[in-house]
Amino acid sequence: MCATQVPAKEGTRLFEELCAVNGVVTRGAQLVAESFTRLAGGAAVDTKTLVATVQWFVDFVRRVHRGKDELFWPALRERFPERVRRIDRPAEDADALAEALDELESVIARIAEERRVGGSVSWGHAMREGTLASHRAQDLLAARLGEEEPLLRVLAPVIPDEDVVRLREALADAVPHGAPHLVLGLLEHPEPLAGRDRLYAGLPPSVRWTRGVPAGRFRRTLRALAAD
Repeated sequence: MCATQVPAKEGTRLFEELCAVNGVVTRGAQLVAESFTRLAGGAAVDTKTLVATVQWFVDFVRRVHRGKDELFWPALRERFPERVRRIDRPAEDADALAEALDELESVIARIAEERRVGGSVSWGHAMREGTLASHRAQDLLAARLGEEEPLLRVLAPVIPDEDVVRLREALADAVPHGAPHLVLGLLEHPEPLAGRDRLYAGLPPSVRWTRGVPAGRFRRTLRALAAD
């Protein structure tokens, strides 16, 4: 995704950073959907790890898209009103994604509570709901990001450098810094995402300097989700 080489300038660098963020979203959606599918198929998926991963994924997607909708796209719409209007999505699409994320949250809350009290979850129902909601979220995100990328590929090189500062700030504010093992792991696995190094530069120094620790935890997460 987003692998095309373009001349390096501030707008292009921002595009590469966006590609990396969108790549983390896409890979996170795939990891969650496939984990529910494996759980439903009887694989030894650790539900505690699944709960934590889904909680991170839901928060990551909500924050990234809230940041884009409230800060990033309005700034671009002000500069390129006609072009951005082409991908303005109906409210129903945003509602459908919010619904899928809410359903995922509901499923993992039920699983987490049953784990806490030692009860017996209706696994068939939970797995069915989680599988459907996670695949629906994956499809909705793929459609949304698939529409964004071609437009950003065209607009990024012509965004004035002075606008890039506020757009980059909007992106940085939107990306949560929690669960660095998942963010860094998905940037690298199964191969490095385009724009990875750009995104690394915006991470806190403490995260950049200890990349080996999150990498080990990410591998353990994959094993716990029967993904490795």
